[in-house]
Amino acid sequence: MALPVRVVYCRDLSPCFQYLQLKKKLEDEFPGRLDICGEGTPQATGFFEVMVAGKLIHSKKKGDGYVDTESKFLKLVAAIKAALAQG
Repeated sequence: MALPVRVVYCRDLSPCFQYLQLKKKLEDEFPGRLDICGEGTPQATGFFEVMVAGKLIHSKKKGDGYVDTESKFLKLVAAIKAALAQG
């Protein structure tokens, strides 16, 4: 079963380039192992929130910004690897 990864982003960015870029990087890193979905908010929010298996891992609203550095991406990779290891 694929691990759910959900990204909520501000609808003003739809289609959100940052989401599409992150989705591709995660799919390349974990081919066939993730179920990645993106959802634009109904109004402008400034959101870019990433949840792995229901747990919030990255939050622009809480100061993380976009997933725009290798260290931010590796934080997601580590969370995904841990969730996959738990089954």
